[in-house]
Amino acid sequence: MCTEHPAEPNLLIHPDEVERFDRGGGVATIPYVGKWNSDKAVITTGQTVFQSGTGLPLHSHNVEESVLILEGEATAEIDGEFFDLEAGQATWVPAGIPHRFFNRGEGVMRIYWVYGGRDVTRTITATGETFEHLSANDKGGAPTS
Repeated sequence: MCTEHPAEPNLLIHPDEVERFDRGGGVATIPYVGKWNSDKAVITTGQTVFQSGTGLPLHSHNVEESVLILEGEATAEIDGEFFDLEAGQATWVPAGIPHRFFNRGEGVMRIYWVYGGRDVTRTITATGETFEHLSANDKGGAPTS
């Protein structure tokens, strides 16, 4: 006998039922697990979808982050070094290290991310501006060319 949702505090996330967070410029995030839907989770997770030729600006977080490439061709810039990644490859970046991902392929690129904390911030390297993850200021998706 299967049920649609597990008993609380457990979660079952259906991505097509989650409201997307539009970062602008062809980049959108699908939040999965975080303080918005769990009082107990100590991690924050989700998926970000990048259209061809798009990315986010160089930034860092107050917590560690792991990213798994789900689909497409990514380039990761981590602490000044560049790495070409494909589906199935993953990264781990400690708190405070500047990084970014962008779509270098012709199709959609999707990443799954996990932050090691509930209260996540993003600091834009170029400006030093810091804001709460997935807040109204957490935009910045743009073409990379």
